[in-house]
Amino acid sequence: MPNPSSLAVTDDPTNWLDHTRRVESPNSDDRPDGASIELIVLHGISLPPGQFGGTFVEDLFINRLNIAAHVSFTSLAGVRVSAHVFINRRGRITQFVAFDRRAWHAGVSQWRGRPRCNDFSIGIELEGADDRPYTNSQYAVLSRTIKTLFVRYPKLGRDTVVGHSEIAPGRKTDPGAFFDWKRLYSSLAD
Repeated sequence: MPNPSSLAVTDDPTNWLDHTRRVESPNSDDRPDGASIELIVLHGISLPPGQFGGTFVEDLFINRLNIAAHVSFTSLAGVRVSAHVFINRRGRITQFVAFDRRAWHAGVSQWRGRPRCNDFSIGIELEGADDRPYTNSQYAVLSRTIKTLFVRYPKLGRDTVVGHSEIAPGRKTDPGAFFDWKRLYSSLAD
């Protein structure tokens, strides 16, 4: 696991996190001309639902998920999704999409009246479920990652960190009721 205090976004135009594992997802494309990064969207994911560990999330993001591996995967046939960053239960970061590219994480979404949140957001997936607390390691690495993004992208701030449920209400519930927003916001003030 990388040392969370050593995170930085690379200075080259690719905009990857330094000191993190990279697995490039084909599920990304160019951001629209003139789009700037103005939002961070937090997600929760586990595959199969409620089960942690393994490679199923990574497999989904790189289009290698074996749909026959679990009955719950049948609804994912043909789905093409990604996130910029995935943080597992132990706090290990994997980056799938460079920050200058558009990851396919938000789907049909709207924030402050603006549609298509993928155009101007960074998606961070946490390995978790709506009905379970996230881990101390995840909060520590998430906080450091967000602070790193705040330094790199000046339009980001505490009020621009939202849950998937906030930009797709009625359609999405993640990161869920057990996500500790007070804890996150407090850590961002440090």
